[in-house]
Amino acid sequence: MRPQTKHDLPPAGAICRLSAVELAERIKRKDLSVREVVTAFLDRIEAVNPLVNAIVSLRDRAEILDEADRADAHLARGGHAGSLFGLPIAIKDLASTTGLRTSFGSPIFADFVPQEDDFFVERIREAGAIIIGKTNVPEFGLGSNTYNNVFGPTLNAFDPALTAGGSSGGAAVALALDMVPLADGSDFGGSLRNPAAWNNVYGFRPSQGLVPGGPDFEVFHAQMGVEGPMGRNVADMALLLDVQAGYHPHAPLSYEKQGSFLEGLATPVTGGRIAWFGDLGGHLPIEPGILDLCEAALGRFAEASFATEPLLPDFDFEALWQAFVMLRQASSGCALKIHYDDPARRGLLKPEAVWEVENAMRLTAPQIRAASVVRTSWHRTLLSIFDRFDLIALPTAQVFPFEVGTHWPREVAGRAMDSYHRWMQVSAYATLGGCPAVNVPVGFDDKGRPMGMQLIGRPRGDLAVLKAAAAYEATLSWQAGA
Repeated sequence: MRPQTKHDLPPAGAICRLSAVELAERIKRKDLSVREVVTAFLDRIEAVNPLVNAIVSLRDRAEILDEADRADAHLARGGHAGSLFGLPIAIKDLASTTGLRTSFGSPIFADFVPQEDDFFVERIREAGAIIIGKTNVPEFGLGSNTYNNVFGPTLNAFDPALTAGGSSGGAAVALALDMVPLADGSDFGGSLRNPAAWNNVYGFRPSQGLVPGGPDFEVFHAQMGVEGPMGRNVADMALLLDVQAGYHPHAPLSYEKQGSFLEGLATPVTGGRIAWFGDLGGHLPIEPGILDLCEAALGRFAEASFATEPLLPDFDFEALWQAFVMLRQASSGCALKIHYDDPARRGLLKPEAVWEVENAMRLTAPQIRAASVVRTSWHRTLLSIFDRFDLIALPTAQVFPFEVGTHWPREVAGRAMDSYHRWMQVSAYATLGGCPAVNVPVGFDDKGRPMGMQLIGRPRGDLAVLKAAAAYEATLSWQAGA
């Protein structure tokens, strides 16, 4: 059983506990009005958000309800209802939203109001969702602790003394505490997975190219960073992914999806084989208790006819990590250099952003190519593993949620961390492979701290990963969220 949330919160309303799939269906059947649904979630936000600071830049209530009324009038006239029609959603504050402040968690953009949506945000609007605000992030999405100098920290859904994770920390907490029915996020080094693990929800990193980003798309950067869905259950993630995914002519690495992910879940998976990487033979320092929770979760997979086998790939994982670091610096660091070069802005960057830029400035073309060669070799290794296995399993995080005032762990399991993201090394393997990966909740330790496990599938095998996650979800006796 899950422990009760440690927040002294009013009980969630019945509407807010309904799945996004069911809410959308009830709105279309007119069993619930859009105003009723939106009001329930706004009431929940009013009661809960001041305690955790997950949703930021919240629009005026009257303005949101006016949009809900227009949606109800549209439905009453027999108008078309998209798949997200009437559902309130808060967009991650790293994505551009027309007419709604997008700060990127940075004082540099504290008052920035975009004039266009990112591509997937535009699709969410077209599907009928009502964008009510944004979800909080670390500055420029750097690190897995959601705090910034614009809005402050987001607190864990289960213990306000602990971090929510990041960079989709606000999204994960808003989901876990029923402030939104579903949420979007982005993932370069675990940002859809780590906060999901630390708030007992699901987060899905799609295959590279499945979800187009936005008008400021950069081909090189998009080779590692992706957009994707989060949810309190797998079907809700599939509902949102159906909207987000698909080819966009201004996103050259994007491609058409093959059918509906939500409809694909209707055909249950009939078992498979899982390669359990564990701590990679001791290469990964992992806080005690995490592997035990993950191995117990793998035991539950047996109920869904999945067989698990320990596997240690023959690969230089330190070289792989250094390749990740270099490629991240070559994209994120170079993107931030415009601010670093401006004396008025440099002092507004947090130390981790400065570190990325200064290291990026020292990179040479041969170093970047060498890192790409290592990444290519890892991709080939993964393909050979997927010739024998359907999934790879790893812990989602190497530590449990830590004290929110700690920017990042300096030590894990007795080993010193040499960068702000070394302790998140476990998330780099799916990223470097361009693979789909989902966080599934695995329970809590004896201190009530949540944890999750990654399921990684072959590139473009997104539906197979979602199906496996749904099979696992069916074995659980508890519902995700807080």
